[in-house]
Amino acid sequence: MQWYETIFELIDLRSFSNLWFWIALAVLWSSAAHFVMGVPWDMVMRARRRGGQAAADVEALARINAGRIAYIDEVAGLWLTGIVAGVLSVLFVLGFVYRVEFCQAVFLLAFPMTFVGLLSMRTARAVLAGEAAGEALYRRLRRQRRVVQAIGMVAIFVTALWGMYQNLNVAVLGL
Repeated sequence: MQWYETIFELIDLRSFSNLWFWIALAVLWSSAAHFVMGVPWDMVMRARRRGGQAAADVEALARINAGRIAYIDEVAGLWLTGIVAGVLSVLFVLGFVYRVEFCQAVFLLAFPMTFVGLLSMRTARAVLAGEAAGEALYRRLRRQRRVVQAIGMVAIFVTALWGMYQNLNVAVLGL
């Protein structure tokens, strides 16, 4: 076996039958649910239990990340919207019209994450508008985490169904 055959076998572009894709999917949604607007969830839980310096750290980190997200939204929001919409459109057309499996996989990873990004922008605005301390901040971050988890569960379910469908098509029809 040649070295390039080994590499292409390891990095298979048939994404839904590749273990690396499923690992990436799990890591993506695990990280999205753990880092709520850039604040690690374990820090939020520690701040709720102990208060003091842990609470001050969470409030500072939330305020810093909210400021960053709001700044990016103000400065490049329109450009980012156009670029993300264009990239998602290209992925959708290549993946589902021209049946490029790699583009289907990337679309199924990226599309739900746009909702997480929009939710982060909304949460950042709320934090900057006054929910930047104490129980109000914890409640806002907890709400965002639950919505991100719900989006992740739906995205993983849809991706798993589509992946099984694609694998069955390859196995049965040899496409």
